[in-house]
Amino acid sequence: MVAAIAVSTEAAFANGTLFDELRFGASASVQSGHSHEDGIFPEVTVFFDPFGFDQATTWKQELARPRVNVGTSIGTSAGATQVFGGLSWQVNFNERLFAEAGFGGVWHDGTLRGNDDGPDLGCHLLFHEYAGVGYRFDKHWNVIAQISHSSHANLCDGPNNGMTRAGLQVGYKF
Repeated sequence: MVAAIAVSTEAAFANGTLFDELRFGASASVQSGHSHEDGIFPEVTVFFDPFGFDQATTWKQELARPRVNVGTSIGTSAGATQVFGGLSWQVNFNERLFAEAGFGGVWHDGTLRGNDDGPDLGCHLLFHEYAGVGYRFDKHWNVIAQISHSSHANLCDGPNNGMTRAGLQVGYKF
């Protein structure tokens, strides 16, 4: 157990930084009708590498070593702010192109019931998942187009319109 913690700590601080990557960008609601959220949602996501993703040499090793993410999507124009966290899996197609998917949880400050201008979300804790395709400019800078969805999968009492947003993020890998 102590050895696992030591390996995990070494991976987390491998480059002399606490986190592996910082991304920032914006998204917008892709839902239609009553569930559409107005405005643009600025986003920031921080990635940690406690399982040694950077040392993976095959796509199987990449999938076996997810990164941990924590982030926020800030509500504007009465849209819901989200704070999320979870695991992210990335597969590199070559030095430049990659795909990524993530799963975790989210807390939001959106309307639970009776919203006239946006989704009814049922409860404040939801599941959060996303998928994206990215391009690396060099060993530090990348851009990713992604779509994310948050909902409670009918596990809590109340409506479940969910939130679906798509956008772009620019990343800097340390």
